[in-house]
Amino acid sequence: MIKAIDWKDGKVIILDQSILPFDISYIECTDFRMVAEAIKGLRIRGAPAIGIAAAMGVALAAQDIEARNPDELLKRLEPVFETMLKTRPTAVNIRWAIERIRNYLIANKDKDIFRLKEMLIIEAKKILDEDIEVNKTIGRFGAELIKDGYRVLTHCNAGALATGGYGTATAAIFVAAEQGKKIHVYVDETRPVLQGARLTSWELLQAGIPVTLIPDSAAGAIMKRGEIDIVIVGTDRTVRNGDVANKIGTYSLSVLAKENNIPFYVAAPLSSIDLSIPSGEDIPIEERDPSEVTHIRGKIISEEASTLDTHKSGHPRLGMVQIAPDGVTAKNYAFDVTPARYITGIITEKGIYKPSEIKDIK
Repeated sequence: MIKAIDWKDGKVIILDQSILPFDISYIECTDFRMVAEAIKGLRIRGAPAIGIAAAMGVALAAQDIEARNPDELLKRLEPVFETMLKTRPTAVNIRWAIERIRNYLIANKDKDIFRLKEMLIIEAKKILDEDIEVNKTIGRFGAELIKDGYRVLTHCNAGALATGGYGTATAAIFVAAEQGKKIHVYVDETRPVLQGARLTSWELLQAGIPVTLIPDSAAGAIMKRGEIDIVIVGTDRTVRNGDVANKIGTYSLSVLAKENNIPFYVAAPLSSIDLSIPSGEDIPIEERDPSEVTHIRGKIISEEASTLDTHKSGHPRLGMVQIAPDGVTAKNYAFDVTPARYITGIITEKGIYKPSEIKDIK
C-alpha cells in the first residue's frame, strides 16, 4: 500500500497528493518549513497524516537547533510548534501530535541533548507506526458493519493517503474486501479539490475494489433509488457531544442518509477526538482560497489549455482551469459539522460507539 509520508535518511518524504492520480512524485523535506508548506498546500492532507507530518517536522527542526540542554531545545521549538499549528486549524491531530511531542520532551529532560534529538525522530516514527495499527483495528470493527453484497458510499478521502497507511473509513472497506465480501463503493467527487475523484477512486482501483464515481449532487438521488446500503466517512475532529467536523458536504450526506433510512457511520481514531470542545458549534472551520472554487485542477488534453498555469502543479500535464466568470465571489469552507443526531455510530480503535458515548471513552 502506497505511503503518504515516511522518514528516510534524515528527511521527511511526502507523497505530493496535489498531482495525483496523474503523477506519483515525492517531496524531500529537509526543513520544517517545507513540511508546514506541504500541509498548508494540501500536498499532504487527511487528519492523521498531517498529525504525523507535524511530529516529523518538529523532529526535523530539532536536528538543526543548537541547544545546550533540553529546556533550551524545548524553548527554541515553540515557534516550530506554532508554525505547525497554524497550517490547518480544523483537524485536531496536529495539536494532538504537537502536545505529544512537547510532553515527550518534558518527560525526557534528563537525557543528553544529542540523544534527545535522536529520540524525537524515534517518537515521530512511532506515531506513524501506531497510526497504521490503529487504522487496521478500525478496519476490523468497521468491516463488521459491511455485509456481503453491500454498496458503500464514502466522501472525500479517508484512505491510506490520509493516514499513516490503510485509512480510516476505507480501512473498513479494505478489510471487508479481504474477508471475501463482494462490495461496491460509490465515491463522491468531493468538490472543490476533488479528493474523492482524484484520490479515493484511485486507491480503490489500485486495490481491485469495484468503484463508481458520482457527482456530489447525485448522492441523494442514488440513495433514493435504493443503491446505497451504508455510508462511512472519516473525521477531522469529533467533539464531546458526538458532533463531527469533516470535509465539506458530509453534513448534507448525513441528512440525506437519515431521510432514506441508511446507516451513517464515522471512522474516528482516538487522536481525532477532542473532548475539550463541547459541541460542533465551537469547532474552528477553515476557509480556503476562493480560487479552489472558481478554478479546477486537471489534466491538460488540448492545445486550448496551453495558457494554463502549470507552474504550481510542478507537472507539465496538469493545469488550473477557470470554470467561473471573472469577478465572481466564491465561498470556500473546507469543512462542515455533522450533528450527532444524524450519526448512527462512531468507529474507533476501541470499538463502535454511539455519538453520546464518545465523551466516556477516553
